[in-house]
Amino acid sequence: MSSLEETLIVMPAFNEEEAVGDVVREVLETLPGVHCLVISDGSTDATASIAERAGATVLVLPFNLGVGGAMRLGFKYAIANGYDNVVQLDSDGQHNPRSVPELLEKLDKADIVIGARFAGEGDYEVGGPRKWAMKVLAVALSRIARTRLTDVTSGFKAAGPRAVRLFADNYPAEYLGDTIESLVVASRGGCTVAQVPVSMRPRAGGVPSQNPFTSAIYLGRAGMALLIALLRTPITAPAHEQGVLS
Repeated sequence: MSSLEETLIVMPAFNEEEAVGDVVREVLETLPGVHCLVISDGSTDATASIAERAGATVLVLPFNLGVGGAMRLGFKYAIANGYDNVVQLDSDGQHNPRSVPELLEKLDKADIVIGARFAGEGDYEVGGPRKWAMKVLAVALSRIARTRLTDVTSGFKAAGPRAVRLFADNYPAEYLGDTIESLVVASRGGCTVAQVPVSMRPRAGGVPSQNPFTSAIYLGRAGMALLIALLRTPITAPAHEQGVLS
């Protein structure tokens, strides 16, 4: 199994001062030896200073780029500092760090491991258009990835060395790009995808990004994100990595 010392926990954070300190402390206490990177994504509150005091390394983006833009910076940081694996973890406390070893263990057989909310563990539920969008997306991306996936919009993911190299230069920054399009990019780049069941927790603070209005239009936007991903020119690995990524 990949070791914690080889792993970088990346936490994108936008105005998460209420929760980020506790989440960083929990990560460091639960996963001894791991390194925690918080990317303050254009935050206008005390997110950066609180995360740093809690023990995280902090990078500050002057403008809000979204999760995709923050994660691309995280992958570049991992490459520059010699980390083999990257685990994306929410800064609001919804993802349980105790599940990280399960994701890392699965990296022995896959390049990307999704922490799936609808795979038999926990009681996380969604309804309405969002629920049906997730089902349709799961079917479509399962075919693209050539494996059964149930939760392709999960933000709890682990990436191994091949995926980290690919994502450092090609991680999508558009809406839903960090979930839907990133899986398309990975599959077309020769990476394998797997999932493990995880439980989700309530937010520990901050304001949810979804509200009734955004949920109502989720289906259309998610479908558009998938269409754009499929229409883009496929990503190919550099010549010196072709054997690694295939």
